[in-house]
Amino acid sequence: MKRSVLTRYRVMAYITGVLLVLLTLGVIAKYLLDINGATGFVSVVGIAHGWLYVVYLIFAFDLGSKAKWPVAKQIWVLLAGTIPTAAFFVERKVSRELEPLVADPAPVAAKA
Repeated sequence: MKRSVLTRYRVMAYITGVLLVLLTLGVIAKYLLDINGATGFVSVVGIAHGWLYVVYLIFAFDLGSKAKWPVAKQIWVLLAGTIPTAAFFVERKVSRELEPLVADPAPVAAKA
């Protein structure tokens, strides 16, 4: 498996995780604390999280299929983007598991 497959999954896991935490805080500010301006924040962050979660799903599915994970594990990783902070823990576990399997590109020797 190429390193880029793992890297793009990791980037999207962090982006999705951060946006979900921000969305959760925005929803708390909007509905529990009744803070002015939270409605616009929730709208913008919610839309961003929704679209980027789809990209996360694509990259996570690609990673899982290339790693030949069972369906249950793939579903577990795919759902991590829907639970606040879960994406961070799942990403760390997946990265540690797959790091030894990632192929680094072989250095190309220069010809004289």
